[in-house]
Amino acid sequence: MRISKIFLAGLLVSLQQLAGAQTNTHLKLLHAVSHEPLASVSVAVNGKTVARTANNGVASLSLPAGLVLLHCSSVGFKDLDTSIQVPAKDTLLLTLTETAKQLEEVTIVASTRNNQRMENSPLKVEVLGREEMEEESAVKPGGIASILGDVSGVQIQQSSAVSGNANVRIQGLDGRYTQVLKDGMPLYDGFSGGFGILSIPPLDLKQVELIKGSASTLFGGGAIGGLVNIISRRPTDKQEAVVSLNQTTLKETNFNTYLSKKYKKIGYSFFGGYNFQKAVDVNHDGFSDVTDLHGLVLHPRFFYYPDSKTTVIAGYTGTFEKRDGGDMQVLSGKADAIHQFFEKNNIYRNSFELSAQRHLSGKKTLDLKSSLSTFNRHINNNEVDFTGRQINYYTELSLLLPYKENSFVAGLNVTGDQFKKITDNIPLGNFSNNTQGLFAQNTWNMQEKTSVEAGLRYDHQFTYGDFLLPRLAIFHRLSEHWATRAGIGFGYKTPNALAPQNTDYAIQTIQSLPAGIKAEKSIGYNAEINYKTTWGDDNELFINQAFFLTQLNHPIVASVSSNNEVNFSNKEKPVITRGSDTYIRAVVHGWELYAGYTLTIAERTYLFADQFIPLTPKNRFAFTLVKDLSFIGMRFGIEGSHTGYQYREDYSRTPAYFFLAAMVEKKLGDHVSIVLNGENLLDYRQSKVEALYTGSIAQPVFKSLWAPIDGRVLNLSVKWRL
Repeated sequence: MRISKIFLAGLLVSLQQLAGAQTNTHLKLLHAVSHEPLASVSVAVNGKTVARTANNGVASLSLPAGLVLLHCSSVGFKDLDTSIQVPAKDTLLLTLTETAKQLEEVTIVASTRNNQRMENSPLKVEVLGREEMEEESAVKPGGIASILGDVSGVQIQQSSAVSGNANVRIQGLDGRYTQVLKDGMPLYDGFSGGFGILSIPPLDLKQVELIKGSASTLFGGGAIGGLVNIISRRPTDKQEAVVSLNQTTLKETNFNTYLSKKYKKIGYSFFGGYNFQKAVDVNHDGFSDVTDLHGLVLHPRFFYYPDSKTTVIAGYTGTFEKRDGGDMQVLSGKADAIHQFFEKNNIYRNSFELSAQRHLSGKKTLDLKSSLSTFNRHINNNEVDFTGRQINYYTELSLLLPYKENSFVAGLNVTGDQFKKITDNIPLGNFSNNTQGLFAQNTWNMQEKTSVEAGLRYDHQFTYGDFLLPRLAIFHRLSEHWATRAGIGFGYKTPNALAPQNTDYAIQTIQSLPAGIKAEKSIGYNAEINYKTTWGDDNELFINQAFFLTQLNHPIVASVSSNNEVNFSNKEKPVITRGSDTYIRAVVHGWELYAGYTLTIAERTYLFADQFIPLTPKNRFAFTLVKDLSFIGMRFGIEGSHTGYQYREDYSRTPAYFFLAAMVEKKLGDHVSIVLNGENLLDYRQSKVEALYTGSIAQPVFKSLWAPIDGRVLNLSVKWRL
């Protein structure tokens, strides 16, 4: 009996020692600079992956006592090889350093509303970051339209050969279904939608965020095709002062400057830019293909930091433009009985913003945003002399509540616009739109691999009634290299006779909306799969294959009567766009490759035949190849795109065409850089295929635009960092 007790005691001691041989150890992986927790970091012991960090950056491992060698890796970061002593009393903190170039999925964005990292966000957000803005400020300093057009699935549609107006189309839908925000607040729509995206200079921006597909649940009606959120730069502790000068062979001159500095309690930023463009008749048909432009943009902002948890921002943006186009003889002051056609646009846009952010306990965040803008446009042509004004307002209060590994955000907003005729000489009457909205969204981070996001928005539109907009999205990481997303969202768009169209209509021909017209409603679906990997010394590969489908019910369609009146009406059957979007990004031995292919099938099912949406290419491929030769202070790149055939309004088919551009940058020390850039090097122009207008010189009728009309252009820019 005594021997049995001794044996049992010995067995218990042995089991305790055996149990102690494996110890639970907790690691937390952090970003080396921002100290943000890093999710989905692989942790390997003896070459075998044993754990992956959760969204809070923590991984739990069962390790033997003693010295253990670990290998930590994550796409976009340098691998970490280290040793730890087991057992450890507390959670061990380890940091990872970003590689020189990182994939877009690890960029922290604002458009998700919960500050979740792109890599794990159920809502897909694509970011054109600070590097792209810096490059574009030398290549196309006057606006961001060109760089948006480089993104797969996004098309910049020039809607007027005379004024140069353009709008942003996403996934085959018209530009009026793309919502444009600046720092999270709505910008251009209706009467103020004209020329908006053309006059936002990239030097003033931190980044541009794009959401393809429905985002109305988060940001209100209108974000049916997608959303563009423009994020302004903020001051840092280091003084910033940049001056740039640009000159093109197409008689365009740009002068821009940016200044900023953050002090202990206050800070400031200031952007000022002037654009001068002389009218040019590229194809020598007597009419301007490039508008005569004088433009001034001012954007000062004042920052106040009463304590470490609070930021208050007050800002103003002023955009003043004079755009003249038409008959070159009229523009030179030599009008006669034959040469009479012209269009002049004088634009005065004043916007005021006030926002405040307060970080509360437990990482809670309270946000208040408010903006007020006035837009005056004077249109003068050989048929009408009209002045109109639009006032826009927006106010939002939201609260972010993180809990455990999840987050909840809720808020309310009021928004509206008012159009008023200053001169009463057009048939369109005054009108206004006012909306009150409530929204809520919850994100569940389930285990280490899955995130589910559900949102709901309720809007009361004072003219068109109530709208309920649910959204559901899911992200799942299949393995270290593979991940997938899927989502569904609802949206709506209220009728507006002045909403941007693919072809600009003369304002004197636009009629008021008929009684009984209904708001457009949409439902959008998306699904995608991602693959990413790294190898060698900072080599990376990322592939995204996405699929989309949007159904727009009760579409509002413009029709032109025999007496040239433009009327609007609902159609009973929907507009449907569907297709796929393939995106590849690779970094191999310092070479950066970006390539995208978009297949778009856009149909108007309310038609019996020829249901295609005009001016929408079914196939589009684009690529950019960049090499940074830092050892000699140079950087060069080429980009090209192939745009497939499109259908005109008369059902005829356009040819496909190829666009090619190239740039080279030379840095002179740390303060000066010179960029030589060439656009449309093959000089492809629509005017080489067909005349751009029909009718007489005195009364021309301009055709819709499906290809560039400005031809080959070179520009040389110099940037000083003072």
